[in-house]
Amino acid sequence: MNTAPDTARVLVVGIDGVRLDLLPVLDTPHLDGIARAGFLAPVEVDAATPTMSGPCWTTVVTGVGVAKHGVWGNRLNGNRLDIFPDFTTRLAAECGRRTFAVGGWAPLFLARQGGPLFVAPTRLGYVAPREDTPEGWEEVDERVTAEAEHLLGLDEELHAGFVYLGAVDETAHFLGCGEEYRRSVEAADRRLGRLLAAVRDRRGHAAEQWTVIVVTDHGHRDEGGHGGRSALERTAWIAASGPGLTAGAVSRDLHHADVAAHVYTALGITPDPHWTLDGTAFTAVASDTAAADLTTVSAGTALTTVSAATALTTVTA
Repeated sequence: MNTAPDTARVLVVGIDGVRLDLLPVLDTPHLDGIARAGFLAPVEVDAATPTMSGPCWTTVVTGVGVAKHGVWGNRLNGNRLDIFPDFTTRLAAECGRRTFAVGGWAPLFLARQGGPLFVAPTRLGYVAPREDTPEGWEEVDERVTAEAEHLLGLDEELHAGFVYLGAVDETAHFLGCGEEYRRSVEAADRRLGRLLAAVRDRRGHAAEQWTVIVVTDHGHRDEGGHGGRSALERTAWIAASGPGLTAGAVSRDLHHADVAAHVYTALGITPDPHWTLDGTAFTAVASDTAAADLTTVSAGTALTTVSAATALTTVTA
């Protein structure tokens, strides 16, 4: 059942490995704007889920936990994505919505290491790293952001998209959570600002109602690294703003699986009980609620149809 107006749109930005405890001392005006218009709240990676990118991102985009989707590490082999697909694939295949996913970590986008996680969005973009260094991953995120800006600006009836930024996590692995890591988080926020501007610049933005969700998968130890159960590793977060999300109102503990559930709710789609989602929407979304403050999250144009098959763009950074 569809309960939202056809103007509902959703953008999810996944920024890998951003520590919650450092955000208050960093210059992140765009993330701060989303938090002011809606919320930014902690998420604890549950005891069953390894604090690794593969299982955490799979939970974020499928709306189900590891026991269902079957991803237990950064190799996605043995997954059950045919039964529990990511939201960009389900929306395109089952709900007739136009979607995209773009990023630079291969298992999410390519048939490598048991992937792809994003099986069949309407459009799929992958940016290959030129080199496996912090600088190389910053270049990747620059190209990913540019590709997402392009997709957001196309004259198509776009409904939902996912953008993956991985440089922050890679920087922590190489250099720990010192000054370079903090600069990388601030660079990610600037890219978030570009994505929000691309949403605002859409030709039809005045008629659209956008929900923007920003989420991280896990934290990091001070020296860099994750996979354990320390508080620094298992503390993630979600920020969101949009129709139906009252500023500052988070009345319950949030979970990674809630992200996909909220995407469906924001688009007015009542999940089929057979999907057996583990997550629930952040809050009930009223279809007549005004769009969020355009200075922080708003958006615009409709996109025309491409082919029913997923369009894959691969770029080398």
